[in-house]
Amino acid sequence: MIRVLMLGPDRSVHGGISGVVNNYYEAGLDRRIKLCYIGTMAEGGKLRKLIKAAVAYVKFLTKLPFYEIVHVNMASDNSYRRKAVFVRTARFCHKKIVIHQHGGDFETFYYQEQSDKGRESIRRVLQMGDAFLVLAPVWKEFFGRIIGEERITVLPDSIAIPEAYEKHFENHNVLFLGRLCREKGIGELLSCVPGLVEQIPDFHLYLGGIWEDMALKELAETDREHITWLGWIQGEEKCRWLKSCSILTLPSYFEGQSVSLLEAMANYCGIVAADTGGIPQMIEQEQTGLLVPPKDAEALQAGLLRLLQDKALCRRLGSAARAKAEREFGIEENMRRLMGIYEAVLHKSGEKVDG
Repeated sequence: MIRVLMLGPDRSVHGGISGVVNNYYEAGLDRRIKLCYIGTMAEGGKLRKLIKAAVAYVKFLTKLPFYEIVHVNMASDNSYRRKAVFVRTARFCHKKIVIHQHGGDFETFYYQEQSDKGRESIRRVLQMGDAFLVLAPVWKEFFGRIIGEERITVLPDSIAIPEAYEKHFENHNVLFLGRLCREKGIGELLSCVPGLVEQIPDFHLYLGGIWEDMALKELAETDREHITWLGWIQGEEKCRWLKSCSILTLPSYFEGQSVSLLEAMANYCGIVAADTGGIPQMIEQEQTGLLVPPKDAEALQAGLLRLLQDKALCRRLGSAARAKAEREFGIEENMRRLMGIYEAVLHKSGEKVDG
């Protein structure tokens, strides 16, 4: 049995990487391989994060001799800085390494926040991966400029596809799932509400997530008649909201690939999302949803209004999105490919790992 030591944020963290890891566990990856997961980051203040990383590193050192592959889930900024230490240690100990890049804003981190020396250091760390996984072709192109496209495999996020059901589009409810912050486009989304209510009096926006920007939270609370904060929702509760809301929106400034968007596709939602990062791999304009420019409140409002006023279009796009999710983003196929990548890494002697 393949032995994999996997690293990432604690599974209790509210975020995309934790969701991906939890989906793997729910689908039974730990029953197909010997899998040990170490959370390297916890939510909270700087001291709590520092202690969590230190404890994780000690645990990592004790577990490392017993595993063949180190699978590192990383993003940019502090996520990269933490994981670079683990990658260097794994390479020093001659372990096989899978680097799984999830970050949607690595380009800013790499080009705008690093010196030439810093970029060279990042390049060396990323090249230590025996396999380098990205979520979408756009990231293969970007990281290819750093380490070479031939080293990179596109492995989209995936979910367990729920059983088929008949979705109704009678309501004018719009759902958002994710971090409630400026970078997710929440400012633009809230600014759309008055205009949407003027056109659609029973319009309602439901926000599922944790507030990271108190000014935006205060703005949302000024219109409790049309905006409801659900808190962080998961499991059956999240499924109920995805089934009951006609539309999901994701107006992010940048995005690696969104698990919540995949869940909305699998639940037949009409989708209005930002044309950025890995989103266009999932949402094809006028085919499986509507794409709008990031940071463009006017275009976002127009896209939402269009679906709110046209139930037939919403149903057509939602049905096509469901079909695409079934074809391309089911977790069983994703795990099959991941197992193949592990096998290839174990037998690698310089050749390319997977496509």
